[in-house]
Amino acid sequence: MRHVIALDVGGTGMKAALVGVDGTLLHEARRATGRERGADAVVESVLGFAEDLRAHGQKHLGTAAEAAGVAVPGIVDAEHGIAVYAANLGWRDVPMRELLSRRLDGAPVALGHDVRTGGLAEGRIGAGRGIDRFLFVPLGTGIAGAIGIAGTIEAGAHGCAGEIGHIVVRHGGPVCGCGQRGCLETLASAAAVTRAWAAASGEAAADAADCAKAVEAGDKTATTVWQEAVDALADGLVTALTLLDPRTLIIGGGLAEAGETLFTPLRAAVEERVTFQKLPTIVPAALGDTAGCLGAGLLAWDLLATEVTA
Repeated sequence: MRHVIALDVGGTGMKAALVGVDGTLLHEARRATGRERGADAVVESVLGFAEDLRAHGQKHLGTAAEAAGVAVPGIVDAEHGIAVYAANLGWRDVPMRELLSRRLDGAPVALGHDVRTGGLAEGRIGAGRGIDRFLFVPLGTGIAGAIGIAGTIEAGAHGCAGEIGHIVVRHGGPVCGCGQRGCLETLASAAAVTRAWAAASGEAAADAADCAKAVEAGDKTATTVWQEAVDALADGLVTALTLLDPRTLIIGGGLAEAGETLFTPLRAAVEERVTFQKLPTIVPAALGDTAGCLGAGLLAWDLLATEVTA
């Protein structure tokens, strides 16, 4: 059965799949990234995982994978196949495409940015299907964005397009890993809500999901924490839609799992802030945490299609 390898590398874990021609997930697996062992060990974990997936395909699907797609965080030079920088993984200028291709006996490899790759999947087969202009924003450990335009994802001149998480929405606010203060992701990411709710509730183990449940139960402190995050998110999104004029905003990641506890106040907050801008439709992502894997698979199939027509 024809298939490709798809890898979605995160800060703490990796999701992987063997993806068929029609986008079917033929096999799924997960592993820890192992970042505590250092950057070189993380790279080896990625390569070893890909090698094991190839062996699984040969054994259970009767043939080797035709290509591989890998999505990684940070700054990515997709054209040259280089993982330029990822703060959470500790690596710089890793020639990921070359290393993976070598480990996979010369199979072609496509490299992409994790959020843009997830946005590609949402645009083609998820919540953005059939929509000519959208912005995909997953709210996880951090916040980034994927700009969908006519079936493609805009990478920008230097591969940095869509970094909405580093729009400053509260001057003098919390210090961000990028060096600025008051960035959107320091206030409205799932990690930010977790920190704020743990501090406000006095429960060190409390997280963003716990905060959402407390909001639903009518807890006033939780509601304040949640609304502050929603307001910061709305400020960032209105800045983005002013620049990009998307038809649809697709919100994913951990916070989106709260459903209407997030979307009802968020839609209201965005609507309150727009003036001349056209209000986009705001919808939840459709693919959940499989978006990165599915997108990596799409990158691999696109690469094969390009090679055939070249």
